[in-house]
Amino acid sequence: MLLENALALVREVPDFPNQGVLFRDLTPLLADGDAFRAVVDALAKDIPAEVTTVVALEARGFLFGAALAVVRGYGVVPVRKPGKLPAVADRITYDLEYGSATFELPEGALRAGEQVVVVDDVLATGGTLEAAMGLVDRAGAKVASVAVVLEIGALGGRRRLGAANLTALLTV
Repeated sequence: MLLENALALVREVPDFPNQGVLFRDLTPLLADGDAFRAVVDALAKDIPAEVTTVVALEARGFLFGAALAVVRGYGVVPVRKPGKLPAVADRITYDLEYGSATFELPEGALRAGEQVVVVDDVLATGGTLEAAMGLVDRAGAKVASVAVVLEIGALGGRRRLGAANLTALLTV
């Protein structure tokens, strides 16, 4: 399947989860095996050669990150919400539009100097990706690349990622 046909499966859902929000639903893309494969293959081709590990963000980042890791032969490190990991190396709290959230990195998951790609489904405000990049940095590893399926350009999340090498397959 062509990538543009796969990305055309992204569904717009008005007024979800709140009035006035236009939600981009990737579920139809995930449900179509050919579309899912086209997206994962497109993400895989832009990863720098020095990368050895995928850092995947909870929750939908797990889906794309794990598939990407399999395609490229990498390990995958899940960045989780609090209370989901048996051994935590580090945690970071970051601001949301209305409140804050926390991510945790598993103990022993990253090595100093290791090159990683951080994967999530959507780049919106950039807060979650910025926080995950902070965890990677504090672990002594290096973010070589950031990969997302969808970027919501008007929310300016790209600016929060600094000089990160960003791949976004679709920008709306």
